[in-house]
Amino acid sequence: MANEIPFPLYHKTARKNTIQRALDTTLLFLLISLLFYRLLSLKTHGFVWLLAFLCESWFTFFWFLIVNAKWNPVDIKTYPQSLEPRFPELPAVDMFVTTADPVREPPIMTVNTVLSLLAVDYPADKLACYVSDDGCSALTFYSLVESSKFAKLWVRFCKKYKVQVRAPFRYFLEDPISTSAPNLEFKEEWEKIKAEYEHLCLKIKEASRKSAPCNLTHDLAVFANIETSNHPTIIKIIGENCEEDVPHLVYISREKRPKYPHHFKAGAMNVLSRVSGLMTNAPFTLNVDCDMFVNNPQVVREALCQLVGRESERDMGFIQYPQCFYNATKDDPYGNQMVVLIEYIGRGLAGLQGPPYSGTGCFHRRKVIYGAWPGNAASINDYEAMKEFGKSEEFQESATHALKGEKGIRKSISDYLEASFQVAACDYESGSSWGTKFGWIYGSMTEDVLTGLNIHKKGWKSNFHLLDPPAFLGCAPTGGPAAMTQQKRWATGLLEILVSKSNPIVFTLTGNLQFRLYLFYIYLLSWGLTSVPELCYAALPAYCIIANSHFLPKVQDPAILIPVAIFVTYNMLTLREYLKVDLSFRAWWNNMRMARITATSAYLFGVLAVVLKLLGLSDTVFEVTQKDDEASEDEDDDEINGTAKFTFDESPIFVPGTTLLLVHLTALLSLCLGLRPLVHKDGQGSGVGLGEVLCSLWVVLCFRPFMKGLFRRGKYGIPSSTIFKSTSLAFVLVCLGTASWA
Repeated sequence: MANEIPFPLYHKTARKNTIQRALDTTLLFLLISLLFYRLLSLKTHGFVWLLAFLCESWFTFFWFLIVNAKWNPVDIKTYPQSLEPRFPELPAVDMFVTTADPVREPPIMTVNTVLSLLAVDYPADKLACYVSDDGCSALTFYSLVESSKFAKLWVRFCKKYKVQVRAPFRYFLEDPISTSAPNLEFKEEWEKIKAEYEHLCLKIKEASRKSAPCNLTHDLAVFANIETSNHPTIIKIIGENCEEDVPHLVYISREKRPKYPHHFKAGAMNVLSRVSGLMTNAPFTLNVDCDMFVNNPQVVREALCQLVGRESERDMGFIQYPQCFYNATKDDPYGNQMVVLIEYIGRGLAGLQGPPYSGTGCFHRRKVIYGAWPGNAASINDYEAMKEFGKSEEFQESATHALKGEKGIRKSISDYLEASFQVAACDYESGSSWGTKFGWIYGSMTEDVLTGLNIHKKGWKSNFHLLDPPAFLGCAPTGGPAAMTQQKRWATGLLEILVSKSNPIVFTLTGNLQFRLYLFYIYLLSWGLTSVPELCYAALPAYCIIANSHFLPKVQDPAILIPVAIFVTYNMLTLREYLKVDLSFRAWWNNMRMARITATSAYLFGVLAVVLKLLGLSDTVFEVTQKDDEASEDEDDDEINGTAKFTFDESPIFVPGTTLLLVHLTALLSLCLGLRPLVHKDGQGSGVGLGEVLCSLWVVLCFRPFMKGLFRRGKYGIPSSTIFKSTSLAFVLVCLGTASWA
């Protein structure tokens, strides 16, 4: 009877996109027209004209890649109510949470994420939650143990009253008792649960203030004299689902030794895959970062609607949910909320082979992680299993069942504890294909994109699913240094993939990566490279003012209409995109200026890091982004009103932006004071025009946060060391410009 259900589990609907396509195509035509004009007049102009042509060529190519990604947007509709009638025995799901630093990623944040996962609207006996602690923190373990006691109350409460937000720290921000007329039973339970949660937070907060969370005895004894980068494997079964309606909860801190590379998050994810493969071996997995809690309790059912179903749907390798943020500052002052990127490019990619894997909020098929190809009912013998999956015979058997789509025989998860220590050892992957052929792929700080690329090249599809309310909510960087660090890490990791043997060019030629998705991956992996033309183009107006030259047509030249039309069209087009998703003009402007700041600073340092790595001079270093679990106590009025001030630190990442600003200010000042030649030595008259002056003013406007930082102190001011370095560099660049006077 199940097959007679009239509704599918999900379907895609193409969006009408006529106006958007027309605007995108118009801008592309204008960019190409400008390039033709540059080529036709190149002989009568010098180096500045050629440099402008090269930069504009890159911008045109980049815009073509963006249009390709946005061209076919789709909407996805799911029918979770049809899931259980068609599949009375729901498939199991293993949930992974990763954390690496108890200081930058506070344990109370991890606790809330874990509690939200344990309380999702799905049968508890079909779920297991595995927490990977790469910081090997006694505080994190202690916090999880204490939260597991609270979980027995919290999960029952959420399911009984159908609570929507299942992360306690968000749920208790509002008081449903004062805003409605609840029954007496709910009121009593709500107050009891709230008091229990506050007691849990107090215990964790007090423990965090001590050198050790409590006496290192019993289960905590293993953390005595532990070194973060040199310690044995620690695996603790915190909660095992027996009679309680709470999923399994397992703590894992993999072995680390100085002589063995640990491959950062990718290595941790592979250990989670192997340990969970032994203990529960669910056919589907979900992974989230420690700050990304479940915001929609139906998310597991929603994802499974797309992963199970008709045979034609079973080539779906993973379902990616967008990163949305609960601490999003009004108008996105740091340009890192990616709302428009998600809305337009995310939906567009869903109309192709699918979006990339973005590292969190993603459901995978386990067999896909194990290297299976679409439609391939894998059959492996013992020799191949040992060679591919490592030395553990128990894990080889588990992987064989997963690849064949068989459930296998599951015992109590504690029966697999000893074998789990073996697969979490630092030398387990030696001689295996972990991190190369399957699992999370090594070789980049953006292991998520590389892993997704490896999956797509086999022909697997993916979907991008926007839910209302959002499936997951996370913590966005809330300061200049944190935002720049994150962007630098992304640029570095993406460029590492582009220059590696795993780049999409190889996968398009040798695999099943669709051509249009290949074009998107080129766009994504080239983010860092954009820094070079962005920086050069941003510096051109100041150079032209100082050197008495020009890179734009003169006002009296009809060709000036082309760059003017490009400027107006691009800004009107992007503003339209922001307004259509209910964002403000200020949000659009913040993202426009941050795009310039990020490209000329964070991306530039990402490129430098990869160049140094290729030259063998240094290796790239993974930097954990600071996550704030509470609002800053010294929040000022601007931050409260949503116009957060830009913050700085002594990182060299702020030197390029400060230097660029100082060069432009010097150029404009020299123009105002007449400290520049009015006539060239060849007597042809002034070279600089109105266009260069307006462009210089535009750059200064984009870097207005840096200008304010020159006159502020504390975290809102640019450090004196950065100003000194930037001033020295700006002086050299200005001297080089004035040298062309002679």
